[in-house]
Amino acid sequence: MRTLVMATAQFENKSGDKAYNLSIIDQLAGKAAQTGAQVIAFHECSITGYTFARHLSREELLAIAEPIPSGPSTDELIRLARKHRIAIAAGLFEKDEQDRLYKAYVCVDQSGLLAKYRKLHPFINPHLTPGDAYCVFDLYGWKCGILICYDNNIIENVRATKLLGAEIILMPHVTMCTPSTRPGAGFVDPKLWENRKYDPTSLRAEFDGLKGRQWLMKWLPARAYDNAVYAVFANPIGMDDDQLKNGCSMILDPFGDILAECRSLDNEVVTAILTSDNLTQAGGHRYLQARRPELYGELISQPHESEQKVAWLQTNTNEAE
Repeated sequence: MRTLVMATAQFENKSGDKAYNLSIIDQLAGKAAQTGAQVIAFHECSITGYTFARHLSREELLAIAEPIPSGPSTDELIRLARKHRIAIAAGLFEKDEQDRLYKAYVCVDQSGLLAKYRKLHPFINPHLTPGDAYCVFDLYGWKCGILICYDNNIIENVRATKLLGAEIILMPHVTMCTPSTRPGAGFVDPKLWENRKYDPTSLRAEFDGLKGRQWLMKWLPARAYDNAVYAVFANPIGMDDDQLKNGCSMILDPFGDILAECRSLDNEVVTAILTSDNLTQAGGHRYLQARRPELYGELISQPHESEQKVAWLQTNTNEAE
């Protein structure tokens, strides 16, 4: 039986302040390492900040984006991995040699860059180029995949990553607490965050209700259960630009059960022990073996024009107009 001690984190990032965000990554990676964690995952664009990018011009986005692996933030992550003796996964905006822009997520360890993934379904800025490949890599004897935020809402992406051999899928997000067509969705008032020390109950009710955790629990456990994978979900807490996020970073096992979850109203890291036996004992493993792709292989691969709509982004645009 193989084991892996996995950590996930939540923290309040600062928009565009890479030095500050990397300092928090340093603190939380060190804390995770002290508990015995071998790997720690952070949220989408945890190095750069995320939601503020919707306001940036192409030139402004190029200014904060970096090449990978030769950029300073990747170098700093590798330095931190060596300092704490822990693998670190974190996100940032990437630019290539032709100045194409991507939403990227990297995993590094003491030896250097282990993996880079580009978000397949970016939307926060129109100048971003969609990624065009899945990512599965070796991580301490495990097969690990990466899917960023919206990518996980297209169920084919999770299944494809599993079929490529993933046993763990890192799922970095910046999500929840935004308007949507689904019942109960909406922003959470930033004043509740400012007053959290005096009235945590009101804030927790919003964070855990249909605006936040209740929605997450409708689909995230299913991704782990249906595909018999460990799902490592990471999400920021606090203000991300002008939006309040509710954290809930968590690790789920192949049964869809939560092994560990961040529950404080602050920066936090939690750990869980992953065991390989669960990968084959979970029901999803049996269902994968029972598939009959001759019935639906061609159906799933029929030509389709992708149309991606983000309700809260359209809402903000309409309000601005």
